[in-house]
Amino acid sequence: MSEQIAQHLGQRIITRDLKPGERIQELKVAGDLNVSRGSVREALLIMERRHLVEIFPRRGAVVSALTRESVNNLYDIYIDLLCMLGRKVLERWSGPELSGVMGQVRELQAVIDALNSNGPDAAEQVIDAGFGVMRYAYGLVENPFLEETLENFRPAISRTYFVALEHFRDEIGETATFFRQLAEAAGSGDTNRLETVIKAFGEHQREQVLSILREEETA
Repeated sequence: MSEQIAQHLGQRIITRDLKPGERIQELKVAGDLNVSRGSVREALLIMERRHLVEIFPRRGAVVSALTRESVNNLYDIYIDLLCMLGRKVLERWSGPELSGVMGQVRELQAVIDALNSNGPDAAEQVIDAGFGVMRYAYGLVENPFLEETLENFRPAISRTYFVALEHFRDEIGETATFFRQLAEAAGSGDTNRLETVIKAFGEHQREQVLSILREEETA
């Protein structure tokens, strides 16, 4: 129950329905969702570990700020973890055995092709499809520690990714290009190329989010 509440509230933060600095009231959430305050309290602790909220004495939980420092810290680690995941996939599997990855990428491409890029849920659909490719890679690597670590980063990354997609709708197409290049590198068994593709897209996404934050700071 607590995990479900955390996912529900986390999605509202990711899509900016709950804004940075906004207080999350345990009693109101418990009433709205018809759950106990204890479950809400546990959910907020989960969200604190995922860096979506901060909990203060006597004030309670508030949505954490998205700052340039937090974005840089996040991407410094996340890019390296994605490179590790890619390396581990290629260490265990050869090109012909990676056909499933290509299938996942084709599914993502189909999602993007079917989207109205200006639709209200376009960014959410692209993010979810992208993580579908990652979840497939988890099954190939079979490293529960790496999987758990990346999944714990997922809400924070989704939050920044949503910001980028909402401001730069052409990034939806860039996402499809990234995963296509990723699949091609994996299929050829080229680890260096795979890491280059991951790092380039990660740094591009980082800069997109930072540029938005800089604009908001000067507005």
